[in-house]
Amino acid sequence: MTTTAPAADARMLGLAHYAARSVLEHVLARHGVTFTQQIALRAVVTADAPQTPDDVVTQVRSSLKADPVDIRATLDELLAKQLLTADGASLRPTDAGRELLAAVGAETAPISAHIWGGISTEDLAAAGRVLSLVTDRANAKLAELTA
Repeated sequence: MTTTAPAADARMLGLAHYAARSVLEHVLARHGVTFTQQIALRAVVTADAPQTPDDVVTQVRSSLKADPVDIRATLDELLAKQLLTADGASLRPTDAGRELLAAVGAETAPISAHIWGGISTEDLAAAGRVLSLVTDRANAKLAELTA
């Protein structure tokens, strides 16, 4: 019996996104952080240079399309949890912040391997090309709508 894979569309993309995000949020909840907190913390931890709050807001907003006020509140939460610290005008991750991301990464690695395992390199490349194109087009349309 041969089955035909359904064509990708916005609904399918959304379902995949929310399924994967729910798995991550389940792990993050055990560590007492939210998805947005993890994204903001990662932006600071992985930066090549010190980041100001404005830098982090810009980066997180670009990724999540979130309200800057909400992102600033998230930064305040990370500072209160002592996962970030202020160093003059810059934000720096604390050891606890780095350890948290490492723990989440270690916990999610086998889950990600299970989810992504067995998908051919060719299929992943094709999906990557399509998702990149959809992202670029959606970002361009959003810029047009909000200009």
